[in-house]
Amino acid sequence: MKAVFISFNQAYYEMIIAIMDRNNIRGFTYWDEVHGRGSKTGEPHYGSHAWPTLNSAILAIVEDRQVSNFLDLLNKLDKQTEAQGLRAFVWNVEQTI
Repeated sequence: MKAVFISFNQAYYEMIIAIMDRNNIRGFTYWDEVHGRGSKTGEPHYGSHAWPTLNSAILAIVEDRQVSNFLDLLNKLDKQTEAQGLRAFVWNVEQTI
């Protein structure tokens, strides 16, 4: 199993959930408001007067066989509106209870 961490502009929430639903990716944890900025490009998302937008984050637990397709779909979503901001990272899940 893999853990896929997705940091994204809040505007993407419903679209990401729809991708997960259509691809039978069920288990996740969601953070509504997270702050940050991209490592290379894009505006900060601080929720402040100067930088009013915010990000959200999802940590989804995904079967190994689903990861590649899931990342492809997220990448396509990101390419549609790159200025919004969406990043995904994958970690191995060593054990669960």
